[in-house]
Amino acid sequence: MFTGLIQAVGRLRERQPRGGDVRLWIDGLGAAGEGVRLGDSLSVNGACLTAVELAGDAFAADVSRETLAHTTLGTLAPGAPVNLEPALRLGDRLGGHLVTGHVDGVGRLREVREDARSWRLAIEVPSALRRYLAAKGSVCVDGVSLTVNAVVADGFDVNIVPHTATHTTLGGYRPGQPVNLEVDVIARYLEALLQGRRPAGLDAAALARAGFGATQD
Repeated sequence: MFTGLIQAVGRLRERQPRGGDVRLWIDGLGAAGEGVRLGDSLSVNGACLTAVELAGDAFAADVSRETLAHTTLGTLAPGAPVNLEPALRLGDRLGGHLVTGHVDGVGRLREVREDARSWRLAIEVPSALRRYLAAKGSVCVDGVSLTVNAVVADGFDVNIVPHTATHTTLGGYRPGQPVNLEVDVIARYLEALLQGRRPAGLDAAALARAGFGATQD
């Protein structure tokens, strides 16, 4: 699990083809690399990857064909900046929101406009993900925990404050930029409960007592 609070902006150093998929070498772990060991998880632009090699301030991670096909990692070129966050530890502050590192889909930045000292980003979202969006709810964009300012027909708007623009990759994005999206995991679990895909031991009466009402079998 992650929080969506970026601890370093690294850079993709190299893509190494490995039997149909790739191994990515990423420089610039910085604060995100503190205490990281082989086998640990790191969020790279919102995608959870496993550190398989460590070398100073750099690490390598293998990326499967599934991840390459369904995230922006498949199109990153050497030199591209990436948002980095190590996995959440018990006792850490949850300053953002709970993020799994499992990318739900790829959106596209439609518009960037100034809003006082901040920037307003309008992001187009695949139709299958739009039902999980709620005004003032949480969303993860390239690994960054953000609050949804407004939900519109084709996606949502978020506000990027100066600190976020400076300390993540989002400040350099321009219209047309593809972005990894992860919707709020709580919304997904609520949908599963309301559709009747409830965990073992939770009967209809228990769900009703919890305030979820009737469920479908």
